[in-house]
Amino acid sequence: MLFNELRKQGKLANQRHPMYDKNRFARFFMYFGAVFWGGYLVFFGVMMAKALSTASHTEAYHLLNSALVFIMALDFLIRFPFQKTATQEIRPYLLLPVKRRRIIDFLLIRSGLSGFNLIWLFFFVPFALLTVTRYYGITGIITYCIGIWLLMVFNNYWYLICRTLMNERIWWVFLPIVVYGLLGVAIFLPDHNAITYFFMNLGEGFIEGDPWAFLGTIVAIAAIGWIDSQVMFRLAYAEMTKQEDTKVKNVSEYKFFDRYGEIGEYLRLELKMLPRNKRCKSSLRTIAIVVLMFSAVLSFSEVYDGVGMTQFIVVYAFSTFGMVSLGSLMGYEGNYLDGLMSRKESIHTLLRAKYYFYSIGTVVPFVLMLPAIVMGKVTLLNAFAMMLFTTGPVYFLLFQMAVYNTKTQPLNEGITGRYQAGTGLQTIISLMALGLPMMFFFIGNALFGQTTTLWILLVIGLGFTLTSPWWIRNVYQRFMKRRYKNMEGFRDSR
Repeated sequence: MLFNELRKQGKLANQRHPMYDKNRFARFFMYFGAVFWGGYLVFFGVMMAKALSTASHTEAYHLLNSALVFIMALDFLIRFPFQKTATQEIRPYLLLPVKRRRIIDFLLIRSGLSGFNLIWLFFFVPFALLTVTRYYGITGIITYCIGIWLLMVFNNYWYLICRTLMNERIWWVFLPIVVYGLLGVAIFLPDHNAITYFFMNLGEGFIEGDPWAFLGTIVAIAAIGWIDSQVMFRLAYAEMTKQEDTKVKNVSEYKFFDRYGEIGEYLRLELKMLPRNKRCKSSLRTIAIVVLMFSAVLSFSEVYDGVGMTQFIVVYAFSTFGMVSLGSLMGYEGNYLDGLMSRKESIHTLLRAKYYFYSIGTVVPFVLMLPAIVMGKVTLLNAFAMMLFTTGPVYFLLFQMAVYNTKTQPLNEGITGRYQAGTGLQTIISLMALGLPMMFFFIGNALFGQTTTLWILLVIGLGFTLTSPWWIRNVYQRFMKRRYKNMEGFRDSR
């Protein structure tokens, strides 16, 4: 009964959320993406079956089963932008006369039964129809797909452990890196290794309906589910009881901002908010790690030496910080917007301070791209052009969200804070912020050549950057015209 109630209330919670009506486009985009990727996986499953059948004398399903660890690693990465942890839904049930551990257990069961764990069947079903049917018939396909589903459920709980620990401490990101790194070394170094044969035999056991293969997988799921429950309960309890609120390591006043008056006050507020609040700090560290990894791969390998991929990495490095932080512009301030509105012109000053802060912040990805510049993979002109284009047209687009964002973003709820999807307009603006520089680059490169295009992008970016006081004033005026509607939305979503 408790499980059914949690399942029903989970569906009702999304429909009753104040942002439900504003997320219709985002839901349509999500459904369209699910259908597209489902069709893509079906196509890829058919092509993989044909390719593996003609490439070797070994059966195609044996070859694929030996690579199941790579598919599980890919599934692990795909879950990051789409799946949140079960602890983010526990907060509404704290006042009920039900044990918290029991609620977490039921939320974990619901996560294991989620439709997200069935996505890979779009790939494996057509693959099995073309390769498994001839020897094992329909029964082999059914048992094989059940086994693959169990592996994805196991991967779901493994992801939840890693994601929950990362939400608490970003350094836990090294846990999956070490695990998959050791697996990669174990697979590629020896000529014959136990890991490849283990997954090959496990997949064949699924196809043959071997009860030991299913029993072993179920036991592994139960074990990692129990670990999930223990970890989530302890971390959620620590956050809900605010155990860390009394741990103050140091306090910096950033007194050098005093000379800049009210602008300096808001710069100080932004600089304190990002590294001290759990949600902001987690996003900041994740972005830095991703950009650093891309820069290292671009600098010291030949994987992304193509013009298109190199340019994408440069654009991503400069744009991603603004996309993550400015895409929800005024969302963090929604926690205390009433106080900001009580002071004359404070919102305008806040917007100016944010623009200065994030414009100066583009120096960080520029420094991270220096190895690629030194290695000759990226030109200095390209880096400067993308930096100015980011502070110009890209930030111009992102700052429009200050007018239309009406959803408060929690600051410190990293473990138990309920995830709130962005609006359709946020999705469009974020895609434009990433796609606009790429579109300008490729069109200009085809018409004028790469060097001329970079100079054009630099001039356009410089123009938008120099005129920022005027368009920031316009954003502020439009915000003030709908301030009561925005304030109502911020209050409703706290």
